[in-house]
Amino acid sequence: MIRNDRELEATLERIRYFQQQVERLRQVEANPQNYRLSAGGFLAEIDRMNLEVREFLWLHPSEVKEQAA
Repeated sequence: MIRNDRELEATLERIRYFQQQVERLRQVEANPQNYRLSAGGFLAEIDRMNLEVREFLWLHPSEVKEQAA
C-alpha cells in the first residue's frame, strides 16, 4: 500500500523499470510462448502496482495517513 508521495514516486519508477524489462524481452525473445511465460510475471506485477497507484491517487491528501517508512 502506498502511504505517501515518496512511495508513490518509487512505485511509479518500479512500474517504468518493469515496463522496460518487458520491452527488452519483446526484442530478444524469439519464441512467443517463452516470451509470454517470461513477461507474465512482470505484467502481473505492473497491474498490481498500477492498482495501488490508482487507490492512492483516489484519496484526497487529507485522507492519507502518512506513516514513517
